Amino acid sequence: MKTLEKYKLVILAGGYGTRLGRFTKIKPKPMVDVGGIPIIIHIINIYKKYGVKKFIVCLGFKGEMIKNYFLKKFKKYKITTKKNITILKFRGIEFYLLNTGIKTTTGGRIRKIKKLVKDEKLFYLTYGDGLANINIKKLTNFHIKQNKIATVTVVKIQTPQERFGVVYFKKKNIVKSFLEKPNIKKIYINAGFFILSPKVINYIKSDNSRWETAPLQNIAKKKQLSAYKHNGFWKCMDTPRDKKILDDLWKKDKAPWI
Repeated sequence: MKTLEKYKLVILAGGYGTRLGRFTKIKPKPMVDVGGIPIIIHIINIYKKYGVKKFIVCLGFKGEMIKNYFLKKFKKYKITTKKNITILKFRGIEFYLLNTGIKTTTGGRIRKIKKLVKDEKLFYLTYGDGLANINIKKLTNFHIKQNKIATVTVVKIQTPQERFGVVYFKKKNIVKSFLEKPNIKKIYINAGFFILSPKVINYIKSDNSRWETAPLQNIAKKKQLSAYKHNGFWKCMDTPRDKKILDDLWKKDKAPWI
């Protein structure tokens, strides 16, 4: 799908992933495998299927391990190394491995990619731990039609999930408010898979700003945050139990995100 080739995907891959226990003691969360393949590669393949060819990986905790994996896996690529970034290019595919700092928060990491997206009409953003059978083409068309500076993909849950930001609607697809950690039933939660205008970076005031708090909340207050309701498969690999579920789906050849 050539229409999506011009857009970049930003992956937040710098967190500690402490809830995964033993798995993240030796490697960063995006390098924890599903079916023997690092979850970050599964995420990249979701977007590649829809024609996306440019990927910005925001590194932090054990970022060198992610960078070394890419250098080994994509050793045929032309490699350029600058102060805080390693760039790999080959046949139209581009990876930008950006060191955004170990202690930098999600908002701070987005803030640090400003120069890489400043000329873009839009860019994709997602976390380094979530898989879904989401149609990126439909998501993109939805975002463009809504004409807002930000779109968040949301999924409905039936039980309390304190670790995910909750979305409340003002109208059909316009977000009224975004709360990081309420504890209520039958709600829509933040599933990642954002589409953003570079303008959102103006809402991130420092490297200590969490994307899911003041920035998203203020964008919602300005009525500039739309929500794409995804009713298909979505799973965040947040705990060892989550990893087992994803591994089992892969082993049974029933991985919906493929």
